Amino acid sequence: MANNSYSGVKNSMVEANHDGDFGCTLKELRSLMELRGAEAINKIGETYGDVQGLCSRLKTSPIDGLSGQPADIEKRKTVFGQNLIPPKKPKTFLQLVWEALQDVTLIILEVAAIVSLGLSFYKPPGAERENCGKAAGGVEDENESEAGWIEGAAILLSVVCVVLVTAFNDWSKEKQFRGLQNRIEQEQKFTVIRGGQVIQIGVAEIVVGDIAQIKYGDLLPTDGVLIQGNDLKIDESSLTGESDHVKKTQEKDPMLLSGTHVMEGSGRMLVTAVGVNSQTGIIFTLLGAGDDEDDEEEKKEKEEKKKQRKNKKQDGSVENRKKAKAQDGAAMEMQPLNSDEGADAEDKKKANLPKKEKSVLQGKLTKLAVQIGKAGLVMSAITVIILVVLFVVDTFWIQNLPWIKECTPIYIQFFVKFFIIGVTVLVVAVPEGLPLAVTISLAYSVKKMMKDNNLVRHLDACETMGNATAICSDKTGTLTMNRMTVVQAFMAEKHYRKVPEPESVPSSILDMLILGIAVNCAYTTKIMPPEKEGGLPRQVGNKTECALLGFSSDLKRDYQAIRNEIPEEKLYKVYTFNSVRKSMSTVLKMADGSYRMFSKGASEILLKKCYKIMTANGESKVFRPRDRDDMAKKVIEPMASEGLRTICLAYRDFPASDGEPDWDNENDILSGLTCLCVVGIEDPVRPEVPDAIRKCQRAGITVRMVTGDNINTARAIATKCGILLPGDDFICLEGKEFNRRIRNEKGEIEQERIDKIWPKLRVLARSSPTDKHTLVKGIIDSTVIEQRQVVAVTGDGTNDGPALKKADVGFAMGIAGTDVAKEASDIILTDDNFSSIVKAVMWGRNVYDSISKFLQFQLTVNVVAVIVAFTGACITQDSPLKAVQMLWVNLIMDTFASLALATEPPTEALLLRKPYGRNKPLISRTMMKNILGQGVYQLVIIFTLLFAGEKVFDIDSGRNTPLHAPPSEHYTIVFNTFVLMQLFNEINARKIHGERNVFEGIFNNLIFCSIVFGTFIIQIVIVQFGGKPFSCVALTIDQWLWCTFLGFGSLLWGQVISSIPTSRLKFLKTAGHGTQKEEIPDEELEELDDMDEIDHAERELRRGQILWFRGLNRIQTQIRVVNAFRSSISLYEGLEKPESRSSIHNFMTHPEFRIEDSEPHIPLIDDTDAEDDAPTKRNSASPRNTTPTPPSPATAGPPTAPVSPSPNQNNNAVESSNHLLPEGTKSGTPSAPGSPLHSLETSL
Repeated sequence: MANNSYSGVKNSMVEANHDGDFGCTLKELRSLMELRGAEAINKIGETYGDVQGLCSRLKTSPIDGLSGQPADIEKRKTVFGQNLIPPKKPKTFLQLVWEALQDVTLIILEVAAIVSLGLSFYKPPGAERENCGKAAGGVEDENESEAGWIEGAAILLSVVCVVLVTAFNDWSKEKQFRGLQNRIEQEQKFTVIRGGQVIQIGVAEIVVGDIAQIKYGDLLPTDGVLIQGNDLKIDESSLTGESDHVKKTQEKDPMLLSGTHVMEGSGRMLVTAVGVNSQTGIIFTLLGAGDDEDDEEEKKEKEEKKKQRKNKKQDGSVENRKKAKAQDGAAMEMQPLNSDEGADAEDKKKANLPKKEKSVLQGKLTKLAVQIGKAGLVMSAITVIILVVLFVVDTFWIQNLPWIKECTPIYIQFFVKFFIIGVTVLVVAVPEGLPLAVTISLAYSVKKMMKDNNLVRHLDACETMGNATAICSDKTGTLTMNRMTVVQAFMAEKHYRKVPEPESVPSSILDMLILGIAVNCAYTTKIMPPEKEGGLPRQVGNKTECALLGFSSDLKRDYQAIRNEIPEEKLYKVYTFNSVRKSMSTVLKMADGSYRMFSKGASEILLKKCYKIMTANGESKVFRPRDRDDMAKKVIEPMASEGLRTICLAYRDFPASDGEPDWDNENDILSGLTCLCVVGIEDPVRPEVPDAIRKCQRAGITVRMVTGDNINTARAIATKCGILLPGDDFICLEGKEFNRRIRNEKGEIEQERIDKIWPKLRVLARSSPTDKHTLVKGIIDSTVIEQRQVVAVTGDGTNDGPALKKADVGFAMGIAGTDVAKEASDIILTDDNFSSIVKAVMWGRNVYDSISKFLQFQLTVNVVAVIVAFTGACITQDSPLKAVQMLWVNLIMDTFASLALATEPPTEALLLRKPYGRNKPLISRTMMKNILGQGVYQLVIIFTLLFAGEKVFDIDSGRNTPLHAPPSEHYTIVFNTFVLMQLFNEINARKIHGERNVFEGIFNNLIFCSIVFGTFIIQIVIVQFGGKPFSCVALTIDQWLWCTFLGFGSLLWGQVISSIPTSRLKFLKTAGHGTQKEEIPDEELEELDDMDEIDHAERELRRGQILWFRGLNRIQTQIRVVNAFRSSISLYEGLEKPESRSSIHNFMTHPEFRIEDSEPHIPLIDDTDAEDDAPTKRNSASPRNTTPTPPSPATAGPPTAPVSPSPNQNNNAVESSNHLLPEGTKSGTPSAPGSPLHSLETSL
């Protein structure tokens, strides 16, 4: 992948320049890891003899690993590097300040302030002010005219405040993110062998020469060479794009690469390259992710990078990955690069960028903010125009004055003042606090959710969770404790209701059983002594296997002794467990040349393969199908109905006389077994689960259980949990039955059929990963209920990856989950507990409510401030609220209020209402009623004070004062009352569903109390000591009491408003819906189809991209046509890939995309049916290519008939988005007008 940069490698091998007395250099290892398959084996053979040779050169033992001495580890780190990819430097505070300054309104204000400052210092030479019109006012005393600069300076100062606050917020947010990333990284552990002990260390601690144990579900953290493997299959699509799983063996292909997924099997590898030198690391360095170490290099590289940049600009995913990298440090480190998941994961990773992330909520908010901003702009423009016109008419027409040259500066000063007033109206109108509120609310929630055992990987998942309508949960470990114990057994023809005494079982059966359990459980599974005295022994590894090992201990036998006698290397062959086999077998070679195989697996599957069973006297007797049915009724069903998982243990001997069996023919090998025993394993329900599920059901969330267990066990557990309630007409299905019901005669999945099932389905048992994905997808795409369902899914296994990705929110298990599952998820449950999901729902709903509270408050202030400034300016030619005062109001209502209202802690009451749904407007009717009601109250008070205040308080009128007049008491009272009304209204805003008691729980939120209190104190300081800059005069106690009383009135008025029933007020409109589909041109809808929200800023950009892209696409198509005519392959090869429409990056990186004409596209359920969009869904009127050419045999891709998924298809991420297979993977697809294909037909 990076051979270009290491042309010198070949020579370096000749001279033995061995770094730090290891037998091989960093360069040698790097070049070795670039080879694959046979080449790699030859290279190892030539250079090192064999893998053992490589181990000895790296001074490590394939059995005992490294010594683990700190000095040795440090040395290895210095010679071969550390296993991290250095993250990009975070933005400095100054950079963030600079970014905050880019805000348009702030720039306008700064310019205005500077102009105002400049003019205030300019004294017109000797011109008498009298000649310049009445408005210029009489001659002020000297010190007054000198204070003209204050306003400009004050505006600049407040701009500085706003900027610093914004920058500080961004900075702390970035810091939180880094903390979160580090936490995710530290949680990622890997198993290595050091000093003969198997230990778990952080991924960053792995060094070259470590011996790592790899198993099903791992994401490989480094490059390495396989030392010993059982049935190992790896998904290397993240590096190669090939979706087929690669079989790894010592003889054929021992090279393991970082960032790839172990899909089956287990083994041990020698770590040969870490961090920047591993394959993933090299790619990251090429992408410019890690920062370069030396400056000289940097200078050279910068030139090259510039060239590269130009080319890369066209590859969106690269840019995005860079950004993602910046946030993500090393958690991204092992991110698959361009795999099927890569693109999706990139999509999700983008979510970690605070600026770019757009969730449903933010889509609605952006749109709302844009609308409000436009209105504000119009208002401010009108204000300025009216002020200027009034002034000009008054001075030059009514007073009939000539324009004197000396007066020009004075007039300009007036115009600048008008301009500043206009800008302040704009500043107050634009709700720049909205994005801030969302950020604060989400960041605060994420921080607090950590305490509730939710590690949120993508911010927007937190808010989506509040809308969840369905949860599809695993059983094992989520609803149950995942502490498996054997509680019943059937052996030697007897059903034991509890674990039997060892004496009561024939010793021949017992010995065989214990041997089978010891060798046929993964060696990574162990029972460790308890951490605390008197605690339960710790179960490490696969929990079902732990139960069996515990069973052997209960039978007073030690499995470890057998394992010491037969180490893992001596196992002849291992068929590891996977979701298709549902069983695991291990073959031992006996001393006399015969083979013995032990198997364990789901009882109903293995018993079908048994033809003998052990009897009470230790002999075996024939086991007929009739006996099997008998046993199923008498043993298995009773066990399952008590919620036990039944596991069958069996063995088979292959006599030496028959020669070696054909190990690859699994069906023959796994037949003719002898049943040793059937055990019932109990996994007790977690005590807090039934309560959590009740809460979910009350909150309008349906909980479904999807499990691999048999249906009786599943039903028993579901009843214990409260998923199934007695007397309800819900259905429980097995995977087979579910598949039969949702497929039509041709075996294709039909959405209508799924729609008939899912609303009542509560338990899906014996389900494969594909079933889980199908169910999730079916529920999400369903249109039976008018609200689109929002589905959360929990998963722990590698095979759950596709379902986790497909779901709106994927929860991975922090303890039992595999790396692949965590990579695909949005939230990690650090305690694997279902009740934490309920907490997540609570937080999610709280985010939504916090934003609504803030909006309710913000919009009231906006409406009032804009109207006051506008009318005041028009009637009195001067805004009653000065620029600096407006900025202070803006600061209270934006920054402080967003802090105060966005940090309300959630309450249980949130779980008493139904979910909002995706299309619910942000501002409900009730909120609209509150906003308008409060607005009316505030306007009445302010205008009364403005036009009659001087009479009421018996003070001088502040209206029509000259340009640099001193501040008046009158206007100070107006300003003060205004601010106090906002403060009291902030308390009103705490409730948005029309509740009466607005003080409820107010002391639970310290931030809120301190902000309201703090604002009040600052207000007193501003009014009493603000003086000229704030245009304030100190007020008397009486006046203060009046102001406070008028402010307090808004609380009383709030009670009046909440008495009016909302249902009466039909005329109130809701606001802040998500973007409606009709508002967007068709072709854009196509790509946006699969994204749930629409980013307005990106849309403009996107148009350009589409055009550029169509051009590219045409060229490509024409090239493809030429090739097609040469090789007579179908013309329409690969032009449409339904999956590749999931994100803009794919849109940019895979030009096989097709932009179609608003023809509804039904994404497919599984790769296997990719050729045939169920015709029932397609609008068959659309012109299409009527005779799809079948792919020629040479290039046939996935099987064209829907086939029962083979093992690897199951674990493929089903949403794969770039199989870089030979042209010809997909057969002919219809073309629609507007697609590049259509234009091609016309050009042909």
